Amino acid sequence: MSDHVEFRGGDYLGTVIGKAEYRQQAPAPTALDALPPSAAGFTGRDEELGRLRAALDPAGPGAEQAVLVTAVSGLGGIGKTALAVQAAYAAREAGWFPGGVLFVDLHGYDDAPVTADQALQSLLRALGVEPEHIPATADERAALYRSVLANREAVLILTDNASSPDQVRPLLPGGLRHRVLVTSRDRLPQLGARLVSLDQLIPSAAYELLDRALRIADPDDSRVVEEAEAAARLAELCGHLPLALQIAVALLAEDPGKSVAELADELGTSYDRLAALDDGDRSVRAAFDLSYRRLPAGQARLLSLLALAPGPEVSEEVAAVLAGTEEPPLRDLRALARAHLVERGNNRGCWRMHDLVRAFGAGVAAGDTEARQRLLAHYCRWAGEADVRLRWFPGEREPERFATRADALAWLDRERAGLVAAVQWGREERYGETAVWLALCLCAYLLWRRHFDDMIAVTSAAQQAAHASGDRQGEGMASNNLGIALREMGHPQKALAAHIRDRDLCQELGDRKGEAEAWDNLGSALATVERIEEGIDAFLRARELHQGIGNRRGEAQAWNNLGNTLLEAGRVEEARDALVRSRDLYQALGDRHNASAAWSNLGIALSELGQTDEAKEAYGKALTIRLEFEDWYGVGQTLENLGLEYEETHHPAEARAHYLRAADTYTRANAPGEAARVRARAAALTAPAAPTDTPAPASPPARTTDSAPPAPHPPDAPDTAAQ
Repeated sequence: MSDHVEFRGGDYLGTVIGKAEYRQQAPAPTALDALPPSAAGFTGRDEELGRLRAALDPAGPGAEQAVLVTAVSGLGGIGKTALAVQAAYAAREAGWFPGGVLFVDLHGYDDAPVTADQALQSLLRALGVEPEHIPATADERAALYRSVLANREAVLILTDNASSPDQVRPLLPGGLRHRVLVTSRDRLPQLGARLVSLDQLIPSAAYELLDRALRIADPDDSRVVEEAEAAARLAELCGHLPLALQIAVALLAEDPGKSVAELADELGTSYDRLAALDDGDRSVRAAFDLSYRRLPAGQARLLSLLALAPGPEVSEEVAAVLAGTEEPPLRDLRALARAHLVERGNNRGCWRMHDLVRAFGAGVAAGDTEARQRLLAHYCRWAGEADVRLRWFPGEREPERFATRADALAWLDRERAGLVAAVQWGREERYGETAVWLALCLCAYLLWRRHFDDMIAVTSAAQQAAHASGDRQGEGMASNNLGIALREMGHPQKALAAHIRDRDLCQELGDRKGEAEAWDNLGSALATVERIEEGIDAFLRARELHQGIGNRRGEAQAWNNLGNTLLEAGRVEEARDALVRSRDLYQALGDRHNASAAWSNLGIALSELGQTDEAKEAYGKALTIRLEFEDWYGVGQTLENLGLEYEETHHPAEARAHYLRAADTYTRANAPGEAARVRARAAALTAPAAPTDTPAPASPPARTTDSAPPAPHPPDAPDTAAQ
């Protein structure tokens, strides 16, 4: 509008009164301080916050090559927005963005995401551009947006909840002084951004979040501190996921009379934990559902199938079995990883998912029994072949797939957690028979690796499943293996009961080979509880039964165990003779590994007979074979026995060296108690002797008891089984 009224050139016939109306155009309002409030109880993200601050700091190292975009990605509910907002507040308070902070929620996972065109319109209005001056086309809007920013001091643009690079690219400003901070459930490497991935909180941070957020509602609310153990359990049930933790806080805040333990119990016993994690305004299931609904059908199906996997990690081999494909679904796995619905596991070629994502996926796939049956069949086939390899002797059938013991052990090591968990499916009748078979296939491996907790878990489940189905042979074999594991874990009375149950079942079935093995293991259990003479009688019974059926390997095992127990009874010469018989039988059979046990025990007998050189030679034979088989526990035993031999013959330096080597190999064999014992003996040899009236007790030598689990039989051929 002109600032004056023009009268020149007019034809006036009378008095003229000029009237003008002046309007002053005010600048359009701006929204350059539009950050949402900080999250209540924000904590546990110091490292990630530091990385964001470093990326946003205009004076930081390499400022001339500053990263324009920083993308924070993670699972829904992991706290991406809270972290980004916290970083934006910190940057603003540091004075890094005098031009202001813009915020736009792109709603990328909603049914109707905000388009880049709509976001540009919102940002232009926030920058003070009049609506009528905002161009109609997207390209023109983007050009105007960059032009407006070009005339401003440094601005931070926070784009929240983006689902694709296409939503963000048009929002990138020109120049280097401005910064863009993006949050997304997907990794967005296409933006050339600095990527910051968020994981669940560590337990201590989750506990702190619970306490802080609850005290915001009521500063005097000390329930979390007063119930620290229950709070830790609650945090674990929430998967240490910030959204779930905030919901738990809301549930506690709305019911001041509820204890933390009560809420934890409700979540722990709930059939549907995700349904319980809902405070009426926020829901973990709803958060996950937004991500799930955006997945293509193949990826959505794979996510639900992966949730059925029994172990904490899923190998690509198992993923293929669950999906019913010949090759691993790598493309879909990578896509799910980009969406933060799965992530790479600790083992190469393995994947894992958050506990609550697993619960979500399992709920989707609850009725899919075929996938479980496929996986159990797969596990049974290859665990069976691996077991054949571990028990293999020259002249026997070569197992499929596993050319060496190392191959079999590597597969079993990788799949162990899933295999052990799959056995627990045997509680359902339809899986019972297969689960019993799988458990029996695992026991030789679990005994070799000394995973006794897992061995107790699988044998207990197998024993129960076999008993429920009336499979008395399976129950007996599972009882035998359970007894071995219980004895190794220091529960001799329970072990005794398990072996007695095995013996009784074998006698009922007329299974003489099984009965012989039951007597053998029962003898070891009796010796453990110092019922030495009864143990000797049990070994003699086992030996006679093995001889009667021509089972020479079983006879050799009985001779070895008999020799050990005769040593404990002080009948050393008889023990030596028994151990020689055991060694000779094993050698005749070509069973070098078990022969090493007889050699080691024979060394003990020779030592007690004062035949030091012969004892050292026997230990040397055992050590060579055990090193060859990578039997680290056996190596530790033999080195310990050599250490004792050197100590008793007054060679402390050699004794100490052997004890320290034994400690290292015991550690490698997952035997920390034994490692601590021999380290203490080594330390005692280097410490100055203290005067005492009490002589130091001598350590007993480390004996090797043969406790071989029975070879399993396929569930479809019970009549051919031999325990």
